[in-house]
Amino acid sequence: MAVHAHPDDEATGTGGVLAKAAAEGIRTVLVTCTEGRCGDGPGGVKPGEPGHDPDAVAAARIPELEKSCEILGISNLELLGYHDSGMMGWANNEDPDSFWATPVEDGAAKLAKLIEQYEPDVIVTYDENGFYGHPDHIQAHRITMAAHEATRSNAKVYWGTVPKSMMEEFGKKVREAGVVDWDDELPEGEDGTPDIGLPDDQITTWIDISAYSERKFNSLAAHASQGENIFFLQLGLETFTELMGIETFVRVRDTTDAPLPESDLFDGLR
Repeated sequence: MAVHAHPDDEATGTGGVLAKAAAEGIRTVLVTCTEGRCGDGPGGVKPGEPGHDPDAVAAARIPELEKSCEILGISNLELLGYHDSGMMGWANNEDPDSFWATPVEDGAAKLAKLIEQYEPDVIVTYDENGFYGHPDHIQAHRITMAAHEATRSNAKVYWGTVPKSMMEEFGKKVREAGVVDWDDELPEGEDGTPDIGLPDDQITTWIDISAYSERKFNSLAAHASQGENIFFLQLGLETFTELMGIETFVRVRDTTDAPLPESDLFDGLR
């Protein structure tokens, strides 16, 4: 079970492990918490700009999500139905229907029902900072951890991350591809590189998904309405595979005692 905030999040950090698990005959469940109404409208129009219709954006993004799930072989898609909260500090944060404004216990109760229904062996979500500080990602983290505790699930729990060692090379490739807003999109550390991810020695789980990188690439491409924001696609498949052919995680809950580091989310379960 992967718990994500918006349509297209499933592909970026977990597209490979979802496709890999599906190919191995493992049931895969995607829980998407919001409908993505704060994404781009037609022609790249941004929220708050003339011509941006949040309801129309949300309506367009759900079929794209369903197509992505088809490409990745995801068995079950579950939609929690909350409104996209936008970036931290946006007025959308205060929308009473937004995910960010929803009490954690309410979101956790919805997710707990799905955990009880599907009984996952592995649950993947974001870290406590939502990877890069997005309120919906933070909220997805919060409800996942609360639901895991409430259900007393034995599932292994992972938080997605990236190794610091790859960030400089990633930024270089993105700039070479002409994605000039890379440095503006993410918080910057003291060394000038995006301040996200973890030192290599803190990452517990390294999954080679290069055999499934084309599916991951195509699942991102399925979110065509957000193409301007999904700059990974501008790298081309070969460079995309080179840079995103490994997905990395931190194991935070475990009852298997599988040794670390791992190369499989299902170590100790097979």
